[in-house]
Amino acid sequence: MTGTTGASPWEELVTAALLGTDRRTPPAALTPPGKDAPVGLLDAAALHTVRRRAGLQPAAAAARPEPAPHDSRPAVPAPARRRLAQLLADRSAPSGGGRRGTAPDLTELLPQWLAAANERGFQAPPSVLPALLDAARARTDLRPQALAFAGARGLWLARLNPEWKFALRGGSAGSALPDRDDAEAVGRLWEEGLFAERVALLAALRTHDADSALSLLGSTWATERAEDRLMFLDSLRTGLSDADETFLEQALSDRSRNVRSTAAELLSALPGSAFAGRMAARAASCVSLDRGDDAGAVITVEAPHECDADMQRDGVVATPPSGRGERSWWLGQLVESAPLSVWPGRLGGRTAEQIVALPVADDWGDELHAAWCRAAVRQGDAAWSRALLGPPATPPATGPGTTSLAERSKLLATLPADERADWVARFIAAHGLSEAFQLLGVCAVPWAEPLGRSVVDALDIARDAGSYPWSFSGVMGLAERCLDPAEARRLEVLTATPDEQEDASPGAGGYWSEAFQRLVSTLTLRATMHAELNGAV
Repeated sequence: MTGTTGASPWEELVTAALLGTDRRTPPAALTPPGKDAPVGLLDAAALHTVRRRAGLQPAAAAARPEPAPHDSRPAVPAPARRRLAQLLADRSAPSGGGRRGTAPDLTELLPQWLAAANERGFQAPPSVLPALLDAARARTDLRPQALAFAGARGLWLARLNPEWKFALRGGSAGSALPDRDDAEAVGRLWEEGLFAERVALLAALRTHDADSALSLLGSTWATERAEDRLMFLDSLRTGLSDADETFLEQALSDRSRNVRSTAAELLSALPGSAFAGRMAARAASCVSLDRGDDAGAVITVEAPHECDADMQRDGVVATPPSGRGERSWWLGQLVESAPLSVWPGRLGGRTAEQIVALPVADDWGDELHAAWCRAAVRQGDAAWSRALLGPPATPPATGPGTTSLAERSKLLATLPADERADWVARFIAAHGLSEAFQLLGVCAVPWAEPLGRSVVDALDIARDAGSYPWSFSGVMGLAERCLDPAEARRLEVLTATPDEQEDASPGAGGYWSEAFQRLVSTLTLRATMHAELNGAV
């Protein structure tokens, strides 16, 4: 075969190379004379490659990006900047299985460093922004703190790399927002800004003028995508007030089921809303008091027999999950959406604690208490949370509200930080650490001194029992991140290897010593990090 008429010399050579010279002989005009076809093809390809490269036309220059925005926040002190570079460089180091050794886990210290830097209002060094965005891309738990630290420059840089596009739909990341009194600039950012910028703008406006924020949101609400409507609605949780009721009532008719459900949830957190009143009437019709004599009072429940159109319009989901009865599913939704203030009047003027202690007929107790737990969390009602939690020393399986540790954690989150820490400390003292992991996760960091002491004492007891520390690795990891760094010196006594007891697991003492050495070294490093950020090093 010979070359195809009209094809360029380069195309002829490529075709011959792809098909093979036995099937497509390269044109004689392109190959040196006197050589076999394969060798001639290679020689011709080398010659034409050089010719093509030498004749390559330069591409038109692209427009230069706009300069990065100015960041007016103070610079990080030099020692702290070097520490951040170390933490970012170590973030991809393999953690491996097996023993962790005594060295701190730097990947777990990066979130704490970022949180501390943000508390002090520092700007991110420009040189670390690429590594910071890479770290946030790999770890979603880092993103809020990392993007806040990266600031407007981080967003500017993220626009230039598709791998960092997550930042453009994440948190506000410190975007430079227009003056809220500049209506033209506010409107332009709302119409043209990135999603993160629009969320930040909405939050900033709500802080000063909730009516203006809702007016802005309502101006484009009908044209927003369902997922964006959901996120905008969710942002109203911050600063939620009665001024939001009209907008949320309208959102109950949204075409998106998730938007409707979120609107109903937010309205149920406004006890004075018309929605809460409707739910209170429905829930109260299902729950009543069989008085008998005062000592024998019992709560009776008559769950709904249908989920009518009005209930569904108010966010009640008609179809229960698999394995769940319809009536109990509807009842739970009504009770969790009703204001908790309705129950004292409905149930004989009793307090929350007295109501929770009442027996419930026909095995409806678990369903009713679980719904009250959800209502207490949603409404942030500390009095009901205390009643549903019960005394910390009460065994979880027989507690007054719920046996679920996840639900208990949510109830604890409604209490003041000091009370929360005290409750968990007494829970650990009574029951040990086996069921405390989720409860510890909602306690303020660093842990208050009584809570930290109870955790360390419980770990010490576990060590003396002769078991391996691996069963407590989750709590030990929390202690590394959450104990007050000032505790390091007090814990040094636990780093010694104890004498091995006769009934102890082989080598357990050495493993515990190693775990406590790692705890002490981590606390010491955390203290150093804070000193560096404070400019004391």
